[in-house]
Amino acid sequence: MTPQVDPAEVEFSAIRAQGAGGQNVNKVSSAVHLRFDIRASSLPEPLKERLLALSDQRITGDGVVVIKAQTSRSQDMNRQDALQRLQQLVDSVAVVAPPRRATKPTRGSQKRRLEGKSQRGDLKASRGKVRD
Repeated sequence: MTPQVDPAEVEFSAIRAQGAGGQNVNKVSSAVHLRFDIRASSLPEPLKERLLALSDQRITGDGVVVIKAQTSRSQDMNRQDALQRLQQLVDSVAVVAPPRRATKPTRGSQKRRLEGKSQRGDLKASRGKVRD
């Protein structure tokens, strides 16, 4: 089971959303910036290391995750969306993929592959100009 992100460790700031607006475009700050410091969080150490090793543009060099949510017109909905996206980021590194084992193709598959290549080559060679 993946650990849940503690909402107390997340810092929110309201900002004005981009894009077209209406009468309230310059008055209402409905977009949300979420800031989450990975190093200062209560997540397990291996999880922190994997998060910091990610090459994600949302993670700064200081180890702070910055997520901007502005899909909804409601600030509360944007806050929930940002928290969900942060949780998805944490969940993505929670499961470690098993190491890949190198394998060799079987002799039969190698033979079939080479036969198929030679048949294709013969077909393409037969498309050329007819010579007497």
